[in-house]
Amino acid sequence: MKGARPALRYAKAILNLAKEAGKETEVNDNMKLIVETIAGSSDLDSMLKSPVIKAADKRKVLTALFGDKVNNVIKGLFNLLEENKRMLMLEPIAKQYSVIYDYYKSMQVAKVTTAVPLTKELEAKVLAKVEEITGNKANIENIVNPEILGGFILRVGDVQYDASISNQFNELRREFDNSHYIPKI
Repeated sequence: MKGARPALRYAKAILNLAKEAGKETEVNDNMKLIVETIAGSSDLDSMLKSPVIKAADKRKVLTALFGDKVNNVIKGLFNLLEENKRMLMLEPIAKQYSVIYDYYKSMQVAKVTTAVPLTKELEAKVLAKVEEITGNKANIENIVNPEILGGFILRVGDVQYDASISNQFNELRREFDNSHYIPKI
């Protein structure tokens, strides 16, 4: 991914500034808002990536768009990106910030794939189990995929536990395929 290293450097610097101000959680929320807003607006994404639009104009748009919704650390980032003519890096910086913030807070993302959305009660049970197993706090990301038929697939970091019905069917199919049973005709 082009620009990943500079984005990581910017994100680390912003985290250090936010820690000094005691606002790292607020900055993380602001970064998530920025990522969601850019992902939700193709016009904003195109404007940030456009080489024709001046960096000062891009900063003005961002300041008008986010205004009171973001804190001074983020406004300083807008100014810095304008000075360095790196406005197109705003989204990668925001994504990298969230990643290193989660690492700083010993947070993991537990991706739970289910056939139907998780209820709050079930989500709390999964969170408790993940924290018990890993020893770290976690955020749950529920992915709904009706193709798994039932059960769930839990992925935390690089560990995956597949308790889906579709996986059980596949295992059963492999078992029948590998058996040496010859039926009588």
